[in-house]
Amino acid sequence: MLQDPLTIRHYQKLTDEIIELFHRGNRMEEIRFYVDGYLTCLRQVNILEIYLVHSLEEDVLSFLRDPYNFEYGITQTQTEIA
Repeated sequence: MLQDPLTIRHYQKLTDEIIELFHRGNRMEEIRFYVDGYLTCLRQVNILEIYLVHSLEEDVLSFLRDPYNFEYGITQTQTEIA
């Protein structure tokens, strides 16, 4: 579980962008490339300690593996009561 505020902020930004890319019709392979690039940039600029980047990576990959994060809301129609 992430506890560092800056790491949590990156997690939120990254997962929001993942959902946005998915809704725009990007394939999971393309989304994974985006995630890899984002994490690589974090490693290169040394904004976060390396162990925090690893924790972020684990949580984001877990997010990607969970199919419930990518389901559209199922609307239920009300039935008339006679």
